[in-house]
Amino acid sequence: MLNTFLYAVIPYLAVAIAVIGGIARYRIDRFSYSSQSSQFLESRALFWGSVAWHYGILVVLAAHVLALMFWDQWAVLVSEPDRLYALEVAGLALALLALVGLSVLVVRRLTVSRIRVVTTPMDWLLLAFLLAQVVLGIWIALGYRWGSDWYVHTIVPWLISLFKLSPKIEYVTVLPAVVKVHAVAGFFLVVLFPFTRLVHVVTVPITYLWRSYQVVIWNRRPAR
Repeated sequence: MLNTFLYAVIPYLAVAIAVIGGIARYRIDRFSYSSQSSQFLESRALFWGSVAWHYGILVVLAAHVLALMFWDQWAVLVSEPDRLYALEVAGLALALLALVGLSVLVVRRLTVSRIRVVTTPMDWLLLAFLLAQVVLGIWIALGYRWGSDWYVHTIVPWLISLFKLSPKIEYVTVLPAVVKVHAVAGFFLVVLFPFTRLVHVVTVPITYLWRSYQVVIWNRRPAR
């Protein structure tokens, strides 16, 4: 019963909450659909942390998605040992890069008073989940080698079965506990999606192409 709830119910609940919550937020407070950047408050640490985090995590996520979309081709790709080794090393290096970048961003929010003031409880919750996911991913990469191969024969069939509305939880229930936690935590991030800064991922500022010019004037009171 617990396995059914974790691997056959939570995924659908997470997606439903994300979709409904995202639509509701857009209709009620669409101007909050942004990353709420704090660049004006501090930019140096933000640059180094953000660049490392985004380059690392986006490539790792792209690999996960490509293996899901083109599982046959991916299986052929990793069937050759040299290519499998190269993917494993590259994936671990990118995960470590993402961890360094995210750690810089967390330390920045802890140590810069101006940033700490504008950091909400949801920001801390999101950062904690992201940090946990990256650490779990590195743990799996180090402790359960050749994930580029077994991922396509376990997690991918499970995810495909979810898309087909016929969950086959037997693919994931046999996996190590850390892998199962990593998989379920991913869906909890989906739940957080519409209620945190993550929502800016789905915003594409194409309206900037045709909107009128905007003049920004700083209006600062003189210091007394």
